[in-house]
Amino acid sequence: MAELALLVVGPATRATGGVARFLAEQRRRLPDEVAVEVHDNAAGLAPSGGRLGTALASLRAMAGFARRRRPDVVHVHTSHGLAFYRSSWYVFVASVLWRRPVVVHVHGSSFDTFAADTSPLAVGFQRLTFGLADRVIALSEGWRDVLADRVDDAKLVVVPNAIDPEEYRPCYGADPPVVAFVSNLIERKGVRELVAAVERLDGGDLQVRIAGDGPLAPLVADLAERSSNVDYRGYVTEAEKRRLVETASAFVLPTHAEGLPIALLEGMAGGNAVITTDVDAIPEVVDERSGWLVPPRDVDALLGALRAFAAEPGRAEAMGRHNRAIVEERFAWPVVVDRLLAVYRSVTGAADPSSPVPAPEPVTDS
Repeated sequence: MAELALLVVGPATRATGGVARFLAEQRRRLPDEVAVEVHDNAAGLAPSGGRLGTALASLRAMAGFARRRRPDVVHVHTSHGLAFYRSSWYVFVASVLWRRPVVVHVHGSSFDTFAADTSPLAVGFQRLTFGLADRVIALSEGWRDVLADRVDDAKLVVVPNAIDPEEYRPCYGADPPVVAFVSNLIERKGVRELVAAVERLDGGDLQVRIAGDGPLAPLVADLAERSSNVDYRGYVTEAEKRRLVETASAFVLPTHAEGLPIALLEGMAGGNAVITTDVDAIPEVVDERSGWLVPPRDVDALLGALRAFAAEPGRAEAMGRHNRAIVEERFAWPVVVDRLLAVYRSVTGAADPSSPVPAPEPVTDS
């Protein structure tokens, strides 16, 4: 019999988003002692519905939440902007009306910009919402620092994103070396910079495989038509994505802003060296043993990293093996589930509220 009734609030129907994917896995992987129900706060929020349709869908989701059976703990996934203001309703109902412990889980690549809004109304609303929460989860130490100005330090805990490394079976030693990009083809992911850097590569045997869909897909398709070493796959299934990552030598993500990108963790689980940017939480995961960090929007630096990768395949393979170990020890679901359970115990009185959420041991190369 379940010992804890947990109600998780988040965008359950938007399965392509990082928050929805985390929520789905969270529901599946929590142990039987936790009875999990999900309240979908994104049901009906289709972009084609327009502002009125979105507003009506939001109101229906809010009204339905107030009628639910009261759980032991409410876990609210939120992000920046409008998503945060919508989520505040669920925090208010659970904390004030139901008098139940609330965990607020902050995602979003631009929450730092959102938190930097110094208008009195925005500051007051953020502090009120976080003040009603019993715990606030940040994705990394860096994001914890971002939230510290709005949240009591005693409430802040770090729980990273997670993946299942066992779903990935790395194939090391690709010859010729292969660099893979798998993400949405949008400005924020650094797609324009990637295209510009690949155009300037000095031939050679380096192969570039790009998968994903979005507004910048025509730019990538045009690159593939002009470059014999570029393969554009378009939208791919999860199985195709895993195979693409497993058979690559390096994973590239020249992003402008991120929380803790699941796509990057997937690339590392596939045994890849990584070429990415020094933004947000990424430098907490990637160092010189893992790959190459470059400034965002810097085509020259990105080109230099691609050339360095192609010139040192042996070094890249060692990086890939190191990255696989990092994911197994720090970002695998069993590790993250233990940390979530510690958070739930701390807010229900099943553990000393002052006890820290357990952190995994740092990775050391064998």
